[in-house]
Amino acid sequence: MSGRLEGKVALITGGAMGMGAAHARAFVAEGAQVVIADLADEEGAALAKDLGDSGHFVHLDVTDPAQWDTAVAETIERFGRLNVLVNNAGIFTTGLLEEYSLQTWDKTIAVNLTSAFLGLKAAVSALADSAPSSVVNISSSAGLQGHPGFHGYSASKWGLRGLTRSAALELADRTIRVNSVHPGGIATPLLKAIREIDESDLEGSTLKRLARPEEITGILIYLASDESSFVTGAEFAIDGGITAGSTA
Repeated sequence: MSGRLEGKVALITGGAMGMGAAHARAFVAEGAQVVIADLADEEGAALAKDLGDSGHFVHLDVTDPAQWDTAVAETIERFGRLNVLVNNAGIFTTGLLEEYSLQTWDKTIAVNLTSAFLGLKAAVSALADSAPSSVVNISSSAGLQGHPGFHGYSASKWGLRGLTRSAALELADRTIRVNSVHPGGIATPLLKAIREIDESDLEGSTLKRLARPEEITGILIYLASDESSFVTGAEFAIDGGITAGSTA
């Protein structure tokens, strides 16, 4: 690794497993110090231990403003600053309109969208103090196109695009860049918990397979680093060609 994130301190939500864990490992390998924020205490603490002095775990319910304040304060106490925020935590829900409950809708919006708003509010002063800084919001290919039955999930991921752009415009003068990443199907514990996954998944997509979490990480390293100093308010589809159209 080349030390592309040397001197950076990152807070990654949903960082204990899946894509978040892959990002945390790659960030540390590139020279960053990383705070892993998650509800999964055991997995998060184990990952932080593996990362050594460059890793730290904090318990975080991303829908709780007070816990966000604590997570940011603990990051600064541990590593002295915060200049990368990755809003990665999320849940996946589906259901036909007649069956999709208001409770499921509210929870999906809270975890996938409101959490990023709360994170920005809690972290913006610290990000400005440590600028140049970067915020990366993990949306989805479902935030670029519609899917039947994905009502709350799609709404939250489309909403995250709007939040990304409004924040990018507002925070540019404070040298804080804000961008969104839109993964397609990723072989993560989140997807495996919903259903079995096999080689037939995404058969109609361009690359005809699911991605490994590590295949998403490269764009995050770029966006977190100073290499992307002229990139803000942008959207990056890392989706195996799903949004390019169907090959079926």
